Amino acid sequence: MFDSQRPYWDRVAAEKTFSHPIDLSVLCRHLPGEDAAILDVGCGYGRTLLELRAAGFHHCVGVDTSAEMLARARRTDPTLDVRHVRGDRLPFLGASFDAVFLLAVLTCVPDDEDQRALVAEAFRVLRPGGVLFLSDLLIQEDPRVRARYRADTHPFGVFDHPEGVRLRHHTRDWLHALLGEFERVACGEFTVSTMNRNPAAAIRLLVRRPGRG
Repeated sequence: MFDSQRPYWDRVAAEKTFSHPIDLSVLCRHLPGEDAAILDVGCGYGRTLLELRAAGFHHCVGVDTSAEMLARARRTDPTLDVRHVRGDRLPFLGASFDAVFLLAVLTCVPDDEDQRALVAEAFRVLRPGGVLFLSDLLIQEDPRVRARYRADTHPFGVFDHPEGVRLRHHTRDWLHALLGEFERVACGEFTVSTMNRNPAAAIRLLVRRPGRG
């Protein structure tokens, strides 16, 4: 489920640079401190893990389905805790983390049920009171992108990129429904630069697993 597009990411692992921004100022207000246990799902070559470490967080783990991305992460910094995952379950006990990151990950998981399963796994591994930091791409107004939506037979917003990967852009309603089991903490919209350096509308959602840790 999580690794259906692994061959693409293995193929481009050496050449892609991710730039999806991280708003740590918001996140830090909802973590127990620098000892927070943080999981970065879809960590790629470790960019977010390095930013978290620079911000003072030292209990961070990254997982990814692409072995080549993880190899790049280890070459960049052998001390990064990055782990290869396959299948439909994160390799952690329930209630293991204070925060989970999903940064531009759902765009690479185009199927509804796969997205639901991934968010359910994030919910499972979060401690009660823990936060999910989700940021991803919205349905775009760019005529070039809208033409891709129309050209494909997939549900609106799902399209096959010329590089050989299937991607998804999201409606606000879908993302809010997807996170329905969580308590909403913060939400904002902004413009990002995609990995191919195109501007794109994006959304940032910070939600909390109900309960107290």
